[in-house]
Amino acid sequence: MPFAQLIVGPPGSGKSTYCDGMHQFMGAIGRKCSVVNLDPANDHTSYPVALDVRDLVTLDEIMEAEELGPNGGVLYALEELEHNIEWLEEGLKKLG
Repeated sequence: MPFAQLIVGPPGSGKSTYCDGMHQFMGAIGRKCSVVNLDPANDHTSYPVALDVRDLVTLDEIMEAEELGPNGGVLYALEELEHNIEWLEEGLKKLG
């Protein structure tokens, strides 16, 4: 049975560190683990990302095109994800 963890928090709170540790742990016990990145500002991960919102939209592109700051850019990116929710649904289905 598949399950998921949703990791949220402010910048610098350890979300990526947690995801890296969980990915390593799951691999060590022989479990499949797929990490989905929904943060358009997260441009560096030390673990493989199976589905990445940055394939749809990046924070830098939004900030430049829409003349927004980082906070407005993240809100805009979330709206883009909402308008393209089928992209996320299809990507999650492919993960199994």
